[in-house]
Formats: sequence, C-alpha cells, structure tokens
Amino acid sequence: MEAIPLFPLGTVLFPGVVLPLHVFEPRYRELTRRLMAAPEGPGREFGVVSIKQGWEVGEDGVKALYEVGCTAELRQVAAYPDGRYDIVTVGRRRFRLHDLDTTSAPYPNGEVEWLPDSPYDESEAALLSVSVGEVFQRYVALIAAVTETKQDADAPPMHIELTSAASATTVKLPTDPATLSHLVAASAPLPQDDRQALLAEVSTITRLRRELRLLKREATMLRRLKAVPVPLAELRAPLSLN
Repeated sequence: MEAIPLFPLGTVLFPGVVLPLHVFEPRYRELTRRLMAAPEGPGREFGVVSIKQGWEVGEDGVKALYEVGCTAELRQVAAYPDGRYDIVTVGRRRFRLHDLDTTSAPYPNGEVEWLPDSPYDESEAALLSVSVGEVFQRYVALIAAVTETKQDADAPPMHIELTSAASATTVKLPTDPATLSHLVAASAPLPQDDRQALLAEVSTITRLRRELRLLKREATMLRRLKAVPVPLAELRAPLSLN
C-alpha cells in the first residue's frame, strides 16, 4: 500500500493517455506547486480517480469515488499571474483505492494498491488487436458520418473528441495490444461505467474482448439512432498517447 495525492475528476484516465487540466482550486494549485518541486518520475505523479456522482467528494468520501484509478504524471505547466495553471499530464499506473484521507492536506490523499496488467498470450492478443482495431476504425467512420449529416442538417454541432481523427477516415493505432486496449477504452464514446470497467480489468486479453463487444454494441446503436448514444459530458478523453 502507498499513499498518493488524489485529484477526483469526472473522467476516466488510462495509462499512456494524455490528460490536460486547468487547475483553479486553491488546494489543487498547492498540489501542482508540490509536484513542480519534485524530481521527475514517480514524485510527479498524482492519482486521478473518477467521481461516481457530481463533481465533489463530500462526507461520503471513498464511497463517492470509483474503486480503480490511474496516476497522472505532470509533464508541462503553464502558470497564470493569478495563480491558476494549465497542466499537461500522462496516465501512468493503475491503482485500487482502499482508503481516503481528506484531513492531512488541503487536497485528498488515498491509500492505494498498484494494479499491473497480468501476463498474456502474445499471439492471441495480436489477433484480438487486429479485430478491435478494425471495428474501432469502422466506428470512427460511423461517428464522422453521423456528425457530418447532423451538421449538414443545421443541427447544433456535436462536440466529439474523435471528430478530428474521424475526418481523416482512419486513425493510426498502436500495435502493442495493451496500449491499443487503453487507447480504445479512452477514446471511444462509451458510458462512464463501461470505461471504468475497462480500466479495472487487469487482463489485456479480456479488456480487448470486452472492447470488441462494446464497440459492436455502440456501432449498432449508432446506426439505429443516427446519434452518439452517450451524454456529451462523458466524451472527454483525448486521443493522444505518450
């Protein structure tokens, strides 16, 4: 078990995925200053854990947070004169949250257990990666088609993080199965509970299989509804990986 600072958010972070943040609350400004003063590496990591409801962690404490999160490593900082920051972070290590401390520091801290991926059969993972990649590309194309159709009909434009990639017809995907599984989980417009379940999965093989089912399900709904079937507030994860 290890104690790490936490930054509860309304999004699910995955290893290798870039997460930009605008830091304005005084407690997280202090956390940012602490991270900036630390040497590069694990000392600049903080835990990102998704909030189940609302945007704050109140008296319910750990009950208001999902059990599994991912650390974010501070990479870039831009400071404003009034003390706010724009920061760029990269997802690193998954963890299971066991306890929450909201009194020892201005920002919350958590007692966490690290969750590394389990070993997997490389040949099976490679085959699954091809299937997931193909279905993902088709889904991106469907999103692009639906977006263009709605905009052509003078409907309010849908803000979808995949739009820029979708317009290029194909998205360049990583070949490593674990990295691919995290990218798809982060960038596909899936409901928060589905993303959270994918983050908590320690088997790359199982994660890829779940993504294959989820993408097929979402593609079917997209064809029928002609709209992205999740709330726009949940479409927050960027495509960038590092």
